[in-house]
Amino acid sequence: MTLDPTERMLGACRGEPVDRPPVWLMRQAGRYLPEYRAVRRGTTFLEMCADVEKAVEVSLQPIRLVGSEAVVFFCDIFVPVLAMDVGLDFAPGPIVERPIRTREQVDALALPDFEHAVPYVFEILQRLRAELAADRIPLIGFAGAPFTLATYLVEGRGDPTRTFPRLRELMDEQPELLDALLARLATMTIDYLNAQIDAGVQVVQLFDTWAGTLDEQTYRRLVLPVNRAIVEGVDRSRVPFILYMNDAPHLVEMMVESGADVISVGASVDLGEAARLANGRASLQGNLAPEELALPREQIFERVRALAAAGRAARGHILNLGHGCLPETPVEGVRAFTDAARALSAEG
Repeated sequence: MTLDPTERMLGACRGEPVDRPPVWLMRQAGRYLPEYRAVRRGTTFLEMCADVEKAVEVSLQPIRLVGSEAVVFFCDIFVPVLAMDVGLDFAPGPIVERPIRTREQVDALALPDFEHAVPYVFEILQRLRAELAADRIPLIGFAGAPFTLATYLVEGRGDPTRTFPRLRELMDEQPELLDALLARLATMTIDYLNAQIDAGVQVVQLFDTWAGTLDEQTYRRLVLPVNRAIVEGVDRSRVPFILYMNDAPHLVEMMVESGADVISVGASVDLGEAARLANGRASLQGNLAPEELALPREQIFERVRALAAAGRAARGHILNLGHGCLPETPVEGVRAFTDAARALSAEG
């Protein structure tokens, strides 16, 4: 049995028999590629996201240059937030002009018609789907999870300490305000992902990068209901749903409880243990540490074989990283990773 890339990806997501795990990488279009830097030169990040020609070009680069088997469209988790009137800029990360402090601010957050508010997103997706159709390459859409977006909207910017003091103050002193913010963001996220599906994406992924900083009790009360509502609100009759969380071995079982078709786990999670906890309820994605792409080619092949062996205990497995490609990632390391995935077919 030899499947095309779309059959392989959708089958792995849904726990159907496949010939081998599909492979793609988070942040696969990015600064580690000289060709990306050439396209990006002289352009700000937000300008790049809105430039249809450039966004399509860099989205496709990993197919041609490093052998990825899926395209995730070039964008940022904060692009839909641009339409919510919070005063957002990048310098280089998100900077919020008016951080959320009151219920009035939450109630004032616009719930836009995304096809009018950020039309370039859907033009990029439609162009990519047309480009990929002949080779049957799957197109992945994505959004940022409400908790991860809230860390920036409340703090005003990224927090390198990952302690999020203002957000935790809201948890303790105004939990109803934080609940309202997360609910508002969940509604926005459902609308945004469904609009992406209408534009042609074949898989969606929700990035909950910072939820792993929470303990089990807080995650269950604050985040799990929100993520579950998004999974239920997205049209999964048309696409499978991937939930990604970084560095959260203590939350794997609750990720499965979200109802996502696939749980994508950080490198700190043991894939065999994740498969045991999933117990056939979800497929797995991951989870090579990005730093390991700097290893010699032979060692990357060994690591991929080990990941694939651990992933066989799950109902389905997609080879990916435990986080995104780092700017200093050697291109030959990414090629070795995708080559190793394809070599699994020959090894049986």
